[in-house]
Amino acid sequence: MNKYYLNYLDELESEAIYVLREVFSQFQNPVILFSGGKDSIVVTHLAKKAFFPSKIPFPIMHVDTGHNFPETMEFRDDLVKELDLRLIVGSVQKSIDDGRVAEERGKSASRNALQTTTLLDTIAEHKIDCAIGGGRRDEEKARAKERFFSHRDEFGQWDPKHQRPELWNLFNGKHFQGEHFRVFPISNWTELDVWNYIRREQIAVPSLYFAHERQVVYRNSWLPVSEFLKLEPNEKIETKRIRFRTLGDITITGGIESDADSLEKIVAEISSMRHTERGNRDDDKRSETAMEDRKRHGYF
Repeated sequence: MNKYYLNYLDELESEAIYVLREVFSQFQNPVILFSGGKDSIVVTHLAKKAFFPSKIPFPIMHVDTGHNFPETMEFRDDLVKELDLRLIVGSVQKSIDDGRVAEERGKSASRNALQTTTLLDTIAEHKIDCAIGGGRRDEEKARAKERFFSHRDEFGQWDPKHQRPELWNLFNGKHFQGEHFRVFPISNWTELDVWNYIRREQIAVPSLYFAHERQVVYRNSWLPVSEFLKLEPNEKIETKRIRFRTLGDITITGGIESDADSLEKIVAEISSMRHTERGNRDDDKRSETAMEDRKRHGYF
């Protein structure tokens, strides 16, 4: 009898599709958390494959900080139109206007931390019981602790010490009213896996991921110049050929100098790197436990 083998990308794809179908079977009102970054794009592509020929049965949800890259927003809108999806938007600016959160001040001011309140408010408003995200365990040490099905209590909080076992990939999505889950179908993928999969599947991603010339300022990494960036007296704007390994707010996402302007060059570049893609995210450098602290309070 001939044996049937899957290569490693097929195995990862199969695992992620299994998780997405489990979400559909166990929850009443799930959404895909969509940032416009490569991981959420891959999760959306996997959902398309998981339920083909039907369309994706979940809406996508975006927390709009108002400090997004314009390219990201354009990509989001084009994808929603192409896949005929419902888009749910939570606005950080509305949370500020309503007095739910206060705008940060100072040189390193960011709206990233303000997303949590807006995210939890949007989840409660739309009665969402499961938010599917693109988090991966290789990204950051706090993410490495998280299971596929990540339970959140009625306050949206995550307790890493009280996660449910997932022996043999058996997932328990039971929860009380007011609680919800975050689910991460590509938990076991690495950054290189994601790019190899994007290359194999020919998945479109924002142009920001490819090397391009841009005006930047150096603050631990090359931060893009924008209307939100307040220059210090000793800072100088330079034009560099850079690309972004991860996409967040334009105020906190640092680029790297690179000539990788194709998928093949990106894969080759990442293969030789020895530091995480989130190393250029300013919000992760505020403390040793920045990510875990945010996750405990309801962050992605």
